[in-house]
Amino acid sequence: MTQRTRKAIGTISVVAFVIVYALVAMAVGGEVAVGRGPVIELAFYIVAGLLWLPVVMAIIRWMVKPDAA
Repeated sequence: MTQRTRKAIGTISVVAFVIVYALVAMAVGGEVAVGRGPVIELAFYIVAGLLWLPVVMAIIRWMVKPDAA
């Protein structure tokens, strides 16, 4: 697979993942964190705001891998 193809697939994957993740985090946050005090809400949204990074970083790492020689 060429780098160009990986970048196209990766871009679509990242956008789709972020959209789904944001919706899930919002739903979970509404059930778990909202109404339990500002400290719990802040902690939840800090954790939820950082959890998507490893997945997206792995996709980007795969996208920019050089073509096989």
